[in-house]
Amino acid sequence: MSNLDFRKLMSENEDEYVYRICSQKDIIGSWKDVADIINENLGYAYDESTYRKKFQSFEKIFKAREDKIIDSQIMLDEINKARVELSKERVKLQTAKLEYNKWIREDARDEMFLEQTIEAIRKYSPTVNPPKPLEVKRQDREGLLCIADCHFGKEFKIYGLYDEIINEYSPEIFKERMSRLLYDTIEQIEKENLSTIYIFNLGDHIEGFIRNSQIWSLRYGAIDSAVLFGNYMGEWLGILSNYANVIYHQTDGNHDEMRLLDGKKGQHLCESAGKIVKNSILIKNEKNPNFKFVENKTGLIFENICGFNILGVHGEEKSLKNSIKSFSNIYNVDLSYIIAGHKHHRDFEECGVRKGCIGVGSIVGADDFSMKIKEISDASASFFVFEKNKGKVDEHTCVLS
Repeated sequence: MSNLDFRKLMSENEDEYVYRICSQKDIIGSWKDVADIINENLGYAYDESTYRKKFQSFEKIFKAREDKIIDSQIMLDEINKARVELSKERVKLQTAKLEYNKWIREDARDEMFLEQTIEAIRKYSPTVNPPKPLEVKRQDREGLLCIADCHFGKEFKIYGLYDEIINEYSPEIFKERMSRLLYDTIEQIEKENLSTIYIFNLGDHIEGFIRNSQIWSLRYGAIDSAVLFGNYMGEWLGILSNYANVIYHQTDGNHDEMRLLDGKKGQHLCESAGKIVKNSILIKNEKNPNFKFVENKTGLIFENICGFNILGVHGEEKSLKNSIKSFSNIYNVDLSYIIAGHKHHRDFEECGVRKGCIGVGSIVGADDFSMKIKEISDASASFFVFEKNKGKVDEHTCVLS
């Protein structure tokens, strides 16, 4: 190694240079060799002991300085880690606040929607005189009226091969069919001498707006359709409650979603026409002693009639027979019957002793959906009679088309 490697650097002071050279003593050789190199570069004539003592002193100083640097670096690293963790917690808190505020906004919007709807219904809905309370008649039998797929607000004509009209529908035709159903139901109540009648409205109250192709068939907007339908049903149920105590249930269908034009199925489940229909019916019957509105928090219909558990669903099920087993397992309830709409035609399938799957016809009757799936039937509703210890003992089909 040449002496050039031991020259004093421009960045070094004298003490740093002496410390650097002394620290390379093992490479250089002896302390005398170290002293010769330093004296030559600094112009001194000190002996080897001078530099040896200096190195020992400097070593303590520089070692302490290095330790301090290391300690400072460790401390800086810890501070940086703490800053990162603090930033993470801050982001978590901000995210939680955003989600919480989003939930508050959605909940507040939902409440405001209902409040404004109720206010509008009260403002434009004429009051109805409540009926007188009814006496209790036969207790071992109860009636169940099932309606489905009213699709209020829809207008169309379905033609046959000879240009004949297979089915026609409009808000006026809906009201005509419901009037016939009212008298038919009253007849069944009086025939069976019933005190109580349950009503399952199985969804698709309105036609709604879930795809662009519906534009040609809609008379009203979704909100107007829901308000008009709810007001009509509220009055209809009020009239029926003059003849029997009415226990009313409803569930929503896919057409009841307040779906945006570019929205997807299930994206706006909290915004439903069913809310408007429900509040319209409640307002119309708020002083009616013979009327009860039952709502299940699952969104489904569930009722015990004459000792038999009955589940009502809209009907978007591939197999009702499988569904009754699945729902029984999910809710840990022994279901005797499952009743569904949606498919626009009547059906019944036994599932065991006093157990069955019931498909209900539609108020709208054959429409574009029915033609598409090639499953058409008359516009209809179904009236069932249940008896204690026997289950469903009678069924009456109310043909409306």
